[in-house]
Amino acid sequence: MDLLTPHAAPATGQEITLRTIAMPEDTNPAGDIFGGWLLSQMDLAAFARSSEFCGHRTVTAAVREMTFRKPVKVGDTVLIHTAILKTGRTSMTLQVEAWRRHRQTPPEKVTEGVFIMVAVDDEGHPRPLSLPADLPA
Repeated sequence: MDLLTPHAAPATGQEITLRTIAMPEDTNPAGDIFGGWLLSQMDLAAFARSSEFCGHRTVTAAVREMTFRKPVKVGDTVLIHTAILKTGRTSMTLQVEAWRRHRQTPPEKVTEGVFIMVAVDDEGHPRPLSLPADLPA
């Protein structure tokens, strides 16, 4: 994970999983977009990517190494990129990056974190992943 280069391209293996617009109702008292809103968008993207990847419902088990680099402003397009870093018996580790684009400016990384997602059955219990054999563990 690159913690020092906010203008670098998204990491290899990442794909845009969610795209949204930051709206006025998502601001904190200082007028910036509330960090909790951004975290929730990243969590939605981690859920979408992990559940599509394993073909089952997933839940967030942990969020690690969360770094907020720059504020997001009202009207910014927010792009959430995700990559599967590794898989376990029931879990997946994802790198999740939030990028913002303000009008015609180049995208800029604003937040990143590592999300641990767990596949669950209908009762919410962990279930083994059913992945193709050629995927890296």
